[in-house]
Amino acid sequence: MGVGTGWRARAACGVVAAVALGAAGCTAGGDSPGSGGSGARRPSASPTPAWDTRPGSVAAVGDSITRGFDACTILSDCPDVSWATGSSARVDSLAVRLLGGAGATAHSWNYAVTGARMADLAGQVSRAAAHRPELVAVMAGANDACRASTSAMTPVADFRAQFTEAMRTLRARLPKAQVYVASIPDLKRLWSEGRTNALGKQVWKLGICPSMLGDADALDAAATQRRNTVADRVDAYNDVLREVCEKDVRCRTDGGAVNAYRFGTDQLSHWDWFHPSVDGQARLAEIAYRAVTRRS
Repeated sequence: MGVGTGWRARAACGVVAAVALGAAGCTAGGDSPGSGGSGARRPSASPTPAWDTRPGSVAAVGDSITRGFDACTILSDCPDVSWATGSSARVDSLAVRLLGGAGATAHSWNYAVTGARMADLAGQVSRAAAHRPELVAVMAGANDACRASTSAMTPVADFRAQFTEAMRTLRARLPKAQVYVASIPDLKRLWSEGRTNALGKQVWKLGICPSMLGDADALDAAATQRRNTVADRVDAYNDVLREVCEKDVRCRTDGGAVNAYRFGTDQLSHWDWFHPSVDGQARLAEIAYRAVTRRS
């Protein structure tokens, strides 16, 4: 998210030929077994590489959440507290959990940009690919819903095409990299929590996610419909993220954990009461680490 706006998959195919024949998305080499008892052995399928729970480097792409926007200072990035690559001990970022403090400093990179939308992801991926990261952490899409109006939100078909293109770009440059894709947070819950704070609502007026946060205290039918429209679009975007990721053997999602996480006031920026606070960034790091280190 930003001012002015804004998942190797777990599929594994058995090497035993009888299993490989029935496993979706797998092919077995060699000729079909003969019925005449020729004694020829059929080669087994090549096993799908297992997900590496300890990648040696991390690159992050996405939007303002991954830049730690408004976590330290009003209307400013604070990458030191980024859930993905930050160095702050208060967050214990994904990179630090995986690589250790020194390892994260030397082998993690943050190419997220505050205000970025899904259309910007392919470019970020291209820049991150120069470092040959073993894991690419993605959190993007909130700004596609956080627009001036619901009619300005990115159409779902365009969002799918843009994320697909970003994944193609990534695969062309990083054929063996793993990808972790975080779901988009529940923007409506963020509105519900933040609207209790007078300062936050004043900051919202500067242009933070107007499609959801505009007229924050309005509870009439039109305002309710507007917010529900944004929430539905976020759900559709999250479906796209999951579906596209599932097609890539080295991609896995958080299973919707970020979207389901119930951010409270302690997890929200005390500047804008919408972006994650330092504590909120730590919760995102926990979710990401659980997903990346999950063995099944």
